[in-house]
Amino acid sequence: MAWPSSVPTRKFVLRYRGLFDFDGLYNMMAEYLKANRYWFHEYKYKHKVPSPLGAEDEIFWRGEKKVSDYVQYQIFLDFHLWEMTEVEVVQKGVKKTLTNARLQINLQGFMDIDFEKRFEQSTFAQALKDFFNKYILKRELESIYWDTLHYRCQKFLNVIKEYLDMQAKGYEYRGYLGDNI
Repeated sequence: MAWPSSVPTRKFVLRYRGLFDFDGLYNMMAEYLKANRYWFHEYKYKHKVPSPLGAEDEIFWRGEKKVSDYVQYQIFLDFHLWEMTEVEVVQKGVKKTLTNARLQINLQGFMDIDFEKRFEQSTFAQALKDFFNKYILKRELESIYWDTLHYRCQKFLNVIKEYLDMQAKGYEYRGYLGDNI
């Protein structure tokens, strides 16, 4: 059996309902991807005409990061907001516009192997790639590259949860990948 060219992580799902600063969340997430050196693309934005309950938005993002000449990470995010209404709130004497909505964020990472398609020229090159992946790089692909991507996705989700004030500060894998943030 051939080694897959794209290996997914677990799909992380976050659901939230209530007041939050959508513009702040949007900017924080984009800055997080940029700070971690992902090429950030917003490839789809759908806004549905508001109903009496509120508007509905769907936003799709992709972040790409070249880890080596052979491995690339991709993080896919899709937001879905229902019943969006804007509410003016006074916080510490300052008027702020917050969003009241139901929010669902789906986050999934993919480890792309041979993303530049160097081993796609012939059947011999593909057989060589399969041998290389199964026997020479197997441990490195599974225990270093894939694990790192999985924990980076989990950290990203926890940063979003901290922003929405959904959990205590910090999480169980803090410092696991050498970052103290």
